[in-house]
Amino acid sequence: MAGFFNAFDDVWLLAGLRTPMMDYCGAFASVSPTDLGIKAARAVLAQAGVDAADIGSVVAGNMAPGDCYQFFLPRHIGLYAGVPQAVPAIMVQRICGTGFELFRQAGEHIQGGACQAALVVGTENMTRNPIAAFEHRSGFKLGAPVNFQDYMWEALKDPAADINMIQTAENLAQRYRISREAVDAFAARSFARALAAQESGFLAGEIVPVENETFTLEGYQPRRIKLSGKAGSATQDSHPRPSPLEALSKLRSVFPGGVQTGGNSSALVDGAAAAIVASGSYMQAQGKQALARVVASAAVGVPPEIMGIGPAPAIRLLLERSGLNLSDIGRFEINEAQGAQTLAVAQELGLDEERLNVNGGAIALGHPLAMTGVRLTITLARELQRSGQRWGVASACIGGGQGIALLLENPSAA
Repeated sequence: MAGFFNAFDDVWLLAGLRTPMMDYCGAFASVSPTDLGIKAARAVLAQAGVDAADIGSVVAGNMAPGDCYQFFLPRHIGLYAGVPQAVPAIMVQRICGTGFELFRQAGEHIQGGACQAALVVGTENMTRNPIAAFEHRSGFKLGAPVNFQDYMWEALKDPAADINMIQTAENLAQRYRISREAVDAFAARSFARALAAQESGFLAGEIVPVENETFTLEGYQPRRIKLSGKAGSATQDSHPRPSPLEALSKLRSVFPGGVQTGGNSSALVDGAAAAIVASGSYMQAQGKQALARVVASAAVGVPPEIMGIGPAPAIRLLLERSGLNLSDIGRFEINEAQGAQTLAVAQELGLDEERLNVNGGAIALGHPLAMTGVRLTITLARELQRSGQRWGVASACIGGGQGIALLLENPSAA
């Protein structure tokens, strides 16, 4: 099969933490994605007991600018997290697969000997996506249209195929004969599982609460988190809510006769996630226990008009080159960009629901673009530990027609 494949011999996920994911225009509405990333980075370093001076690479992802200083985001996250000035930082972008690409590149840095430990951060503030104009550098002509566009809404459309992301899911629904009732039932299950994971405390195990806070760096300007409205703190994901099939079935579809609605598509939320990835020699020298082994990654291209099927060939390539079968995988985390899209992937691969998104998915929790892959990887690693399963795969479709997947191994079950 064609595509990228990377196998990692000795790359380990030591720890991972994330902020809560807060609804669009909610508590994080005025917070820069840089500051959300700093918060997650500081928290995971503290949780792992890793000295920031040990970090040899900062790999960060952010899709849409949350302020005019996005160029500096990876560097500022590293510096304000305490990483030495001499350590470089890089911005990574693979749209919805960005979070997984962070692990792939960090794995390459470690396996190639560039560093022993890397800080991985995915951060996204969907609320702060700008209203942008690209045509007025030379001024405004009298009476001419003022061409401001919504950076988030317009980015949902692929101009090559002249199709938006919801339509790609509708194409898959037709191709795989997926009904509106099936999509709503899948969404109801996502909400129910997320609520159960929240109520049991499972999700709290990967969340660092966020409060108003100032980040200082000697010799430089302070940075701040200031929550919006009356929120004094953000402690848990805000989007999960009781969403029975009866309620979801009453929502109007985005397109007449279609299967996708606002209730069975991924939620718009803001948040950040961070992880420490390290070599086995670093882990042993520091006396650390790993959360998971990062075994391999794969990325593929698919037709843009059915971009949502991307996880299927990515997972096939990942397992084929890793010498594993679908039946070997105890847990799958596949990003729920759209309900029909995820069902099409499950149908194509023959996945049963008992192994798929067992703690809910992006329909219930949300999909902050560059954060998502990091969040899914952390959740998967923790779920493998809890369930005692050995192998897990996390994956996402990617606008424009791509898929990406990551293979994890639970060291306690090896």
